[in-house]
Amino acid sequence: MKQYDVVVIGAGHAGCEAAFAAARLGAETLLITLNLDHIAQMSCNPAIGGIAKGQVVREIDAMGGAMGVVTDAASIQFRMLNRTKGPAVWSPRSQCDKVCYQRGMKYLLEQTPGIDILQAEVTGFLVEKERIVGVENQFGDQIRCGAVVITTGTFLRGTLHYGLRHFPGGRAGDFPATSLSGALENLGLRLGRLKTGTPPRILAKTIDFSGMQLQPSEETEERFSHWSRKLSPALPEAVRHDLPCYQVYSTGRTAEIVRENLQYSPMYQGIIKGIGTRYCPSFEDKIVRFPQHPRHLLYLEPEGAQTDEFYINGISTSLPPEVQRQMVRSVPGLEHAVISRYAYAIEYDFLYPDQLERSLRVKRYDNLFTAGQINGTSGYEEAAGQGLVAGMNAAKAVAGHSPVELGRDRSYIGVMIDDLTTKEIVEPYRLFTSRAEYRLSLRQDNADLRLTEFARANGLLPESKYREFLKFKEMLDSTLTRCRSEKSAGRPLLKHLAELGPDAPFPAERGTATPLPFPARLLPELPDTPMGRRVWRELLVEAKYDGYLQREAAEIVRLHRLEHLEIPSDFDYEAVRGLSSESRAKLLKVRPTTLAQAGRIDGVTPADIALLQVKLHTLAEKHS
Repeated sequence: MKQYDVVVIGAGHAGCEAAFAAARLGAETLLITLNLDHIAQMSCNPAIGGIAKGQVVREIDAMGGAMGVVTDAASIQFRMLNRTKGPAVWSPRSQCDKVCYQRGMKYLLEQTPGIDILQAEVTGFLVEKERIVGVENQFGDQIRCGAVVITTGTFLRGTLHYGLRHFPGGRAGDFPATSLSGALENLGLRLGRLKTGTPPRILAKTIDFSGMQLQPSEETEERFSHWSRKLSPALPEAVRHDLPCYQVYSTGRTAEIVRENLQYSPMYQGIIKGIGTRYCPSFEDKIVRFPQHPRHLLYLEPEGAQTDEFYINGISTSLPPEVQRQMVRSVPGLEHAVISRYAYAIEYDFLYPDQLERSLRVKRYDNLFTAGQINGTSGYEEAAGQGLVAGMNAAKAVAGHSPVELGRDRSYIGVMIDDLTTKEIVEPYRLFTSRAEYRLSLRQDNADLRLTEFARANGLLPESKYREFLKFKEMLDSTLTRCRSEKSAGRPLLKHLAELGPDAPFPAERGTATPLPFPARLLPELPDTPMGRRVWRELLVEAKYDGYLQREAAEIVRLHRLEHLEIPSDFDYEAVRGLSSESRAKLLKVRPTTLAQAGRIDGVTPADIALLQVKLHTLAEKHS
């Protein structure tokens, strides 16, 4: 067979972005997946974005990735979450037509130069002299390559649980990857077991929506991708972009049904051994852990514009089908609901991420990378962000270039990867805005301002997109400069603009649409275009947080000093006197690359960091 630069195993959200990133860097890339018709499958909720997740999608888009562009094409409802709070935590979210999303992503992969796609199961690795030189599939094909990215999602030895019955599966309707776990263990890698779950799907024609709270789509020009449509590929579009969602509450009877049937729960009967997430618990967990709550909020969300299926967000369960029917029909408006797909829990293997560098390269093999749920994360967005980084670094490895990292100060993707490689994984990892120390700087609105230059420097961004970004940045910079220097009543215009609030309407004509707290003639004239309106929104956010952002920038400079204090990969922690046994063991396990990363390891104290700093300075003086 043809030899490739990069082979990506798995075509979920991580695998797609990995393939795109590798190809954009010029690597001949092969994407291998079990089922070509299930590329970018939305196994759980067909929604993209949400708290912190929306920021990640914007970051992927800023670096030339596909998720934001495909989401915009497939969106059937758009909402900006957290609007009652400050813009630092606003998060975009789109409900998607899941079939449209799948088709769009598959079409984009097929049209991208440098990407081939193959339907097959990878069963093993070709290894020569402690280096991965290719993969083997169930047909006996040996495909040689320069680097491998593993993005297998929930497929590694996947087991589906429906009550006390369980079946092998990577998700409902798909076979698991049964051989790959053993192949990874043969490489000397440590695997663990995690668990996640999904809710039932029901048919809309059997739902009474009359007593439910309507959640309409926002009327806004906001999209996930900041690139103009002329720079975006022509993709299959959703038939409608304004479908509503609905809110309803479970009842005391729902909780009673769960309590009466816990003996049929594989989780509470000890059948499921994998660790589930606290932040997205099963409905059984909600009832057992929070008995004081008589009811729980549920969201009914459409699966697409051309399907009758609805997703019940908030009622994930692994109870048997007959119990699921009782639970669903105990909810007001669902008394006659018909379930089209039963809920289930899934257990799967994952790779302990302390075996990874922050480039997502496996420490034992300099051309093996992993991304997505195999690294212990949950969520489409978390997976896609990792995929982009892994694909980029896999292509760099083939080209003989050093891998690159995204810092915590630059992106939520950087926060996530640093957490994964530094901290203990005790449950599937999920991003929240609270995980970021610098969330004022890591907003959803400024992802391209943070990452476009990085993307261009690393070969991820085409020149056409970079030129468009420069137009926006020049307009924003000149407007900010004017608003900082121009004064009214002795105060800079930026201070006055802070009083308007971040959602003040765009002044299409000076002084007419927005009552300004200063003479309208002083405000820089902005064009009534998507770019001009975005500059206005960015201006208002910068005005609101100006002082705080300056203080945060100073803190980031301090962090950079620690990040630049590199720790050699062969650093002898045994030679550092005064380190506790616990700290030494954790430092040896993680092998942090910088002093800042060492300080984020659970159990490593400021005193330990001081000792390390002294030792590093001593070594530096010896070699100077």
